[in-house]
Amino acid sequence: MSAVFDVLARELDAWGEKDMQATLWWRDDDAERDSPQLRRLLAIARAHGVPIAIAAIPAGADRTLAAAIADCPPASVVQHGYAHANHAPAGERSAELGAQRSVPERVAELDRGREALRTLFAHRFVPVLVPPWNRIAGDLIGVLPGANLRGLSCFGARVSREPAPGVVQANAHVDLIAWRRDRRFIGIGAALQRLAAHLRARREGEADASEPTGILTHHRVFDDDAFAFVDACCDFLRDHPAAAWVGVEAIFGASQLTSGRSA
Repeated sequence: MSAVFDVLARELDAWGEKDMQATLWWRDDDAERDSPQLRRLLAIARAHGVPIAIAAIPAGADRTLAAAIADCPPASVVQHGYAHANHAPAGERSAELGAQRSVPERVAELDRGREALRTLFAHRFVPVLVPPWNRIAGDLIGVLPGANLRGLSCFGARVSREPAPGVVQANAHVDLIAWRRDRRFIGIGAALQRLAAHLRARREGEADASEPTGILTHHRVFDDDAFAFVDACCDFLRDHPAAAWVGVEAIFGASQLTSGRSA
């Protein structure tokens, strides 16, 4: 599969020619419990030593998920909303953290979710919020520090590293699932083109060069082709001198996000 990676190799070579390092990070959404698919994804992360942020849904997360995470040293857990429940009216885009409910109601829900994940995952939990459907109303962002959530991750190039005082944002940029088409893997060619495109935008100053390129996976709907691509991509990136994986603690600032935990 190495020849297939030429488009990504050329982009990374361009980074290397400028003595720049292309940082990447990995987020997997919608985790609730252990499964063969989750174990397969975690095995890839463990085999390549790649840090992975598991976005867990607090209302559904159970002890089997905690056990699976414990077996994978590169894995951390972030907060995927509360119940992944849609509160938007019919005809509007799905959102759990939209403006349809009051700020206190949403904050109280996030508080319950954060405490549930902290209890379940202990030091593996990093208080970063991943809004379900990657949507969050602006009125909630500024109050996240008051809910002890100082990181935010959505989808697409960020506008600012700090969208509100005390909140660090870093998004995912390449979703490997075609949700609007067939809910299947987008394909090797499309995945590599999108990865290279975001990296190129960073290198050429069209996107925030300091925001790591985020790869977004969804183990629950992955097929063999998707797993094979992630495995091959990790293998390829490990061997390129201009590429480096970054964990959530480093991206969002471990000293600000946690207490009593080393970076």
